[in-house]
Amino acid sequence: MAKGYWVSVYPAISDPQGLTAYNKLARLAVQAGDGRVLSRGGRVVAHEAGITQKVVLIEFDSFEQAAAAYESEAYQKALVAFPDGVERDFRIIEGID
Repeated sequence: MAKGYWVSVYPAISDPQGLTAYNKLARLAVQAGDGRVLSRGGRVVAHEAGITQKVVLIEFDSFEQAAAAYESEAYQKALVAFPDGVERDFRIIEGID
């Protein structure tokens, strides 16, 4: 079965404290959904378009599990705390078997 991934790219963060509050709630939701954080905004070397944005990558055992974690009550509570001062491109993608 192919794994599922949450991929978040942050083009703009003007409220880092608000993002920290969201992250605390989101971390609990990811753990409850058996997700594993693979990358959390570490170093980036940009090629091609040259954009070095914060990237977060979270792995789940399946695409369905990743989608269910997003729809979970715990993650929906985290989304309520997501700050207006943060721009994010969020995707759920399916890996390769």
